[in-house]
Amino acid sequence: MARNTGKKVRRRGRRRKRGFATWSIGKKIGAVLGGTLLGVVVIGSVILASKMNKLSSVKLDTDKLNISDEVKHEKGYTNVALFGLDSRENDLGKGNRSDTIIIASLNNDTKEVKLVSIYRDTLLELDDGSYNKANSAYSFGGPEGAVSLINRNLDMNIEKYVTVNFNALVDVIDAVGGLDLELTHDEVVHMNNYCVETSKVTGKSYEKIEPEVEGTYHLNGVQAVSYSRIRYTEGGDFKRAERQRLVLQKIADKAQNMSVGTVNKIIDSVFPQISTNFTLAEMIGYAKNLTKYKLGDSIGFPAENTTDMLNEVGSVVIPKTLSSNVLEVHKFLFGSDGYSVSSTIEGIESGITAKASDKAKSGTTIEDDETPGSKGYSENYSNNSSGTGTTRSTYGTTGGSTYGTGSYGTSNGYSGGTSTGSGTTGSTGSTSSGTTGTTGGTEGTTTGGGTTGDNAGSTSGTTGSTEGTE
Repeated sequence: MARNTGKKVRRRGRRRKRGFATWSIGKKIGAVLGGTLLGVVVIGSVILASKMNKLSSVKLDTDKLNISDEVKHEKGYTNVALFGLDSRENDLGKGNRSDTIIIASLNNDTKEVKLVSIYRDTLLELDDGSYNKANSAYSFGGPEGAVSLINRNLDMNIEKYVTVNFNALVDVIDAVGGLDLELTHDEVVHMNNYCVETSKVTGKSYEKIEPEVEGTYHLNGVQAVSYSRIRYTEGGDFKRAERQRLVLQKIADKAQNMSVGTVNKIIDSVFPQISTNFTLAEMIGYAKNLTKYKLGDSIGFPAENTTDMLNEVGSVVIPKTLSSNVLEVHKFLFGSDGYSVSSTIEGIESGITAKASDKAKSGTTIEDDETPGSKGYSENYSNNSSGTGTTRSTYGTTGGSTYGTGSYGTSNGYSGGTSTGSGTTGSTGSTSSGTTGTTGGTEGTTTGGGTTGDNAGSTSGTTGSTEGTE
């Protein structure tokens, strides 16, 4: 029994809330989420920093980039040159033609990214004053020469670049779980053909789509990259550039929800196949805003064009006028800001006109390598017949007016197979391996083979097409 001492017992009061305890539920949740996001950014930054040694870093001499004085006032944008190479040995320097050339322009305020695909066969001026296909600039001058070509011929102010081996995209697409793409019948057929080579080079597997019918398919890395490289359908290189932009769009959409683990996996496999002059600090800065970026519209350059076959150069895309096409690019990227083309553009335009007059005569054989040191290609957009093989092709005489819009035949002759079109002009390709294809208006079938020879498959007619091993 407790004793009554007569003393009054004081009840200790509750402590006054301070600091975090006084915050509202909403503020607490916000702080936790913010802290979590900060943690993710910090972890991502640490991961990025630890992987930087995997990247091939190349500094560019800004004095050699031909940055246009006329566009220095176009501020508020970050413009980057993107190059895609098909390098078997993962060499990302000189000696490789850029299969893909894209200007990516980031609006620093809205975070919208717009893309301009420069068609690889576009006739433009190189640093040495000669005129050649746009994709040759990378081969002759590496990333510095390629960025310089874009700035000089399009009045741009690009200082940053990223070069990616196409094989790297296979790993990226697989890491994000593949892509859903709608394919036509022709695209399914050609994609299956390209998959053979892509799988061989990357060491990655795929499942051939059978039956080869149009529809929406879930494609893995090998298939999606092969799809993006198709050029032997109606639309030619125009359509291929469109496919490449679509694949990038699909990847960007999926990248919005990537986990740190997925990012780490991609970095490990992709960084060794990338060359850039972005610094670590710059990359971390962009990584922090990754979820804010949105991919906007895209266009091709030159939008208004003609095509022809030129001596020493081969099949080219010729801007109807360089000035009007460059003006269109600036309006698309930066809006109506009072830009007018420079005197440099006007001078290049005159040079393009002069070079375009040096047309190849009917029956001329022109060396035309797709990638130096690898299997070449030969094609004739002017008469809408194409052939792929070692490095030679004999060109026909009739001409089309718009690049890539002609109807390409669907008949294939593999090393001895002959298919006949409906026209009058001819195109002779050469292949390196295969067995005899079927004859007629349908695609030749092959089961492989070991025969070798030049001018093994031929097609006559404006809509016929002969393809070598893809």
